[in-house]
Amino acid sequence: MLSPRQELLRLLATKSFRLGQFKLASGGTSDYYIDCRTTTLDARGAQLTGQVFLDEIRARGWNARAIGGLTMGADPIVVAVAVVSGKLNGFLVRKAEKQHGTAQRIEGFRERGTRVVIVDDVCTTGGSTIQATEAAREFGFEVVGVMCLVEREEAGGRSHVEKAAAPAPFVTVFTANDVRREHIAISSKSVVGHSS
Repeated sequence: MLSPRQELLRLLATKSFRLGQFKLASGGTSDYYIDCRTTTLDARGAQLTGQVFLDEIRARGWNARAIGGLTMGADPIVVAVAVVSGKLNGFLVRKAEKQHGTAQRIEGFRERGTRVVIVDDVCTTGGSTIQATEAAREFGFEVVGVMCLVEREEAGGRSHVEKAAAPAPFVTVFTANDVRREHIAISSKSVVGHSS
């Protein structure tokens, strides 16, 4: 029986990982693409994402009251963790303040001084994670941890996020290499299975 973490890795490898030539949001190109939303918006994937993030938050003793991140990669993660926990509130960070209504940048949970965790789905350069962290601090949240579902391990993303998040730790659930290895292992098993 797979642990929630192992099952989540398997889902990411089968639903979210593709080999080929892709242009990235950062402007670069890559021989693979990871679209975490096909996993985080999957019914079982959402349950697993919520559980794995919650387990990590508890294991680190962050004692957060809320979880949030930059829309829209973080949105399904925020909701999944809030639902699975039954305790953590969620908030979303807009890319810019809205120009109508209350002109808020932070939507959802809004209690200044609260301990929060910032989440993101994929970290390449770290830009969206850093933007969410800065917006949360400007609002008045105390950022106690920053988490990413998949770190691409390129473009200096980790060092950029670590510097911006400090003193809060930056934690990644999986690296792109973890997902790639699982994808290749599953693909090779299915090829062997078809050839026998």
